[in-house]
Amino acid sequence: MIIDYGATPPIKTLSLGDGSHLANYRRVYASSEKASARGETTLDQWFANVDAAGIDLTVIKARDVETTFGGRVTNEAVAEVVAAYPGRFLGFAGVDPNKGMTAVRELEYAVRELGLKGLNLQCFENQLAIDDRRMYPLYAKCVELDIPVNIHVGINFSLKSSPDFGRPEMLDRVLCDFPELRAIASPPGWPWVQELLAVAWRQPNLWIGLVAMRPRLMAVENSGYGPLMQYGRTVLKDRMIVGTAWPMQPMDRVLDEVRALPIEHDIAARWLGGNARTFLGL
Repeated sequence: MIIDYGATPPIKTLSLGDGSHLANYRRVYASSEKASARGETTLDQWFANVDAAGIDLTVIKARDVETTFGGRVTNEAVAEVVAAYPGRFLGFAGVDPNKGMTAVRELEYAVRELGLKGLNLQCFENQLAIDDRRMYPLYAKCVELDIPVNIHVGINFSLKSSPDFGRPEMLDRVLCDFPELRAIASPPGWPWVQELLAVAWRQPNLWIGLVAMRPRLMAVENSGYGPLMQYGRTVLKDRMIVGTAWPMQPMDRVLDEVRALPIEHDIAARWLGGNARTFLGL
């Protein structure tokens, strides 16, 4: 079973809206987004590409950055897409930690009533550190609801936010305080890859999302991604999860590049689906 841990199909309700704070991403990913036909792919074409790539399940994520950048992909919108296409999607909730207890209540409603299966936190968009105490009620609620949390880790390319919000060391402090929390660092921490690997080695409940990056870079000398392949095929082989990040990258290219890496076939299979099944509790 192949699970795409993170894509955004061309459905209007899954768009963040203005998204002007992410304008620099369009420059950074211009080449790969052109290859994925961003803005030109219909939903029918998208499903055809998913089927051609052999993807069985796609994780889609809500986002709430209203208090900082005025945008939101609602939990209701994600739940509606999941319900409209049975068996094709698994949805994560998105809440804004800056909203305090409102965010906690929204998360509980999204899981218990809407049927969403995890929490998505893009800390650089909420302009909060991963270990900010305003995040802690949400981490506690994730443990109570037995759902995983997706946390943006590594540099961000928004010129309206700070890269410091993505430092992996902050995750270690969170997981020491919440040892039962099931978390994934996604993207995988560049340029602090080794710092993230050290945290993951220490923390048994931390997975690493190979998302929004070219998998082939793990085999390119001095790219900074090499240690992910070394540890991902050995001590952390059960905790690496691949996502295409479409439309930031073409789906088939991501999967082909994973399979072309100098890793064992069974390791690639874990990265492409087996580990996600465990992380998502499927």
